[in-house]
Amino acid sequence: MASSIARTIFRGVTQGSTTNFLRTAAISGVQQSSYSTGKSYDNILVETAGEKNNVGLIRLNRPKALNALCNALFDDLEDALNDMEKNPEIGCIILTGSEKAFAAGADIKEMQNNQFAEVLGGGFLNHWNVITKCSKPTIAAVNGYALGGGCEVAMMCDIIYAGEKARFGQPEILLGTIPGAGGTQRLPRAVGKSKAMEMCLTGDQITADEALKFGLVANVFPVDTLLDEVVKKASKIAGQSKLISQICKESINKGYNMSLDDACHFEKRLFHASFATEDRKEGMTAFVEKRKAEFKDK
Repeated sequence: MASSIARTIFRGVTQGSTTNFLRTAAISGVQQSSYSTGKSYDNILVETAGEKNNVGLIRLNRPKALNALCNALFDDLEDALNDMEKNPEIGCIILTGSEKAFAAGADIKEMQNNQFAEVLGGGFLNHWNVITKCSKPTIAAVNGYALGGGCEVAMMCDIIYAGEKARFGQPEILLGTIPGAGGTQRLPRAVGKSKAMEMCLTGDQITADEALKFGLVANVFPVDTLLDEVVKKASKIAGQSKLISQICKESINKGYNMSLDDACHFEKRLFHASFATEDRKEGMTAFVEKRKAEFKDK
């Protein structure tokens, strides 16, 4: 069943029709309540997923361009993420692409003729940071190519899961430039300096299994079950206290760029702050009473 569900999902993406996807999914055995469509966009598909519809699902949807990242796509992405940030029911957000490509890179045709003055003065690529500004946990579900900007976008998410045929790389050196959206900074933090240097200076790609070995991804799944597995993980995250999840995310992300002493001090203060929440009291009380906690996100 899982394999048929995922194949139906990705077929809907590549055909570019959310309506057709839901109709086909219902026939194939996917409950429509598990995937509900959202606002319509030109370059992405937006849905909610999970048994409780508390997982936001954003699919990059430029199939003819292998989901190349253009300005219009990021305008759509920013709007969708802002809506999900404001939605109190959403506890985790998944970003994915198609079976062939998560995102094969930035749209080179769009930037080919740019000049230094305009990219510097115009803050070129600054709007890509909308993903890192999201306070809710974000997951990249990567099948196929995640190259250049695609790899950078995946690394902007809090967790990366990969299909077994996924490939990651920073091939900007082959185009006479360097990564410009975090590739030279986030990649060394994930895979180590030496491997990051090799990838950025040669343009060589790594496989999903290598990405798991180097610590770039959290786990690898078969291609046709990737999204199902990621929705399960996201649903588990969304089922926790959304308030505490956001605090935990902030502790990890902010502390990652601090000294160990400063980071531990920052963590301790956030831990202390959790004692001002109703959910911390409910969680501990439920544990003592040997029952499931009922979090209110307060």
